[in-house]
Amino acid sequence: MIAPDRIDASNRACEAAWRRDYAHLGEQLRRRGLDPDAIVEQAAAFEAAAPSWALGTGGTRFGRFPGRGEPRDVFEKMEDVSAAKRLCGAISRISLHIPWDEPDDPRALREQAAELGVGFDAVNSNTFQDQPGQALSYKFGSFQHTDPAVRKQAVAHNLHAAETGAALGSNALTIWLGDGANYPGQTHLRKAWERVRDCLAEVYEALPPDWSLFIEHKPFEPAFYATVVADWGSSLMLARATGERASCLVDLGHHLPNTNVEQVVARLVTAGKLGGFHFNDAKYGDDDLTAGSIKPYQLFLVFNELADALADGALPAPPAYMIDQSHNVKDPIEALLQTANRLQETWIRALLVRRDALTHYQETNDALMAEETLREAYETDVRPLAAAARKRLGGAIDPIAAFRASAYRERAAEARTGAAYVPPQSL
Repeated sequence: MIAPDRIDASNRACEAAWRRDYAHLGEQLRRRGLDPDAIVEQAAAFEAAAPSWALGTGGTRFGRFPGRGEPRDVFEKMEDVSAAKRLCGAISRISLHIPWDEPDDPRALREQAAELGVGFDAVNSNTFQDQPGQALSYKFGSFQHTDPAVRKQAVAHNLHAAETGAALGSNALTIWLGDGANYPGQTHLRKAWERVRDCLAEVYEALPPDWSLFIEHKPFEPAFYATVVADWGSSLMLARATGERASCLVDLGHHLPNTNVEQVVARLVTAGKLGGFHFNDAKYGDDDLTAGSIKPYQLFLVFNELADALADGALPAPPAYMIDQSHNVKDPIEALLQTANRLQETWIRALLVRRDALTHYQETNDALMAEETLREAYETDVRPLAAAARKRLGGAIDPIAAFRASAYRERAAEARTGAAYVPPQSL
């Protein structure tokens, strides 16, 4: 745990500068007719779940370079999420991946989570790779497989993941399938989709009645010719065929180059099937980089659609916000803090958009001023407001600086390896 006095010490070091910045920004916002304190209150309510798989160092098919003090099991992952929560406040839940995070004792894990003040978000199933001791292979798909026995095994795994999640207090299941084809003619395109539809329906019917089912799409990898759930249209068709509590999950990295992601979000809002997000960023494909690191303006435009839909009631409640990243060269906790900061700041920028002015310019076909209205919000330095929201939640004005000053990583490295951490000698 990161003790409150460590956060207080970090805040004291930068509080005077932050207060000056907040006062200056508040004056600017009031001239626009905006209430900075009300925006801080909205920002403090923003939450995103941390992915359990991002708390250790990721990797590529070429290799993995472990970091110091990595969690060795799901219990230590909970400790790291709790540390992130203490520092930023915006991360208070964890999304587990089954069987990667299969707890031997779900009750003990739930008790630990309660002690740490951390909850459980959607659980994620895994039929895109074979597991040790698995009876049948997913080499040629899971839900789409031509063999009914493979499909039955895949359905059973998803229900097991949901059962584990229910024992922990989760209420949603996310399904991402690697199903598809690498070559023309390999699969019957219509029948493969129909088999996936039928398996999803079977899983849905067996879920608890208060559970949500999130269907995630991806245009390629590992199926490079024809992924079954390749885009938002395929996902929407499946969600509609599955049931009322089935909806679409949008991963920001799961789109072909130049896809207008904010328009995809708008379409799913209109269809009433926007279930949630996996936040990350990408330069080429499913890179799983920290959110906002490559396309910050796109992230803002996505949040702008969400803010607009929530403001006019097109979206009854915020969707599920989840992070999905692979931290290969950054400290995993620092990367999550960085992403939480970016998400919170981008959400604040979306709240700064003067909706009445934007509507007026759209209705009068003033393209230049409509764009300028968005740019006005996007180019505002909202860091003082985000810091105020974190501080309201008991967090740090500068979470990354506070994390480094806390020596959490060094203490975790010692506790988890039994050896004191020795920093590298400078040249």
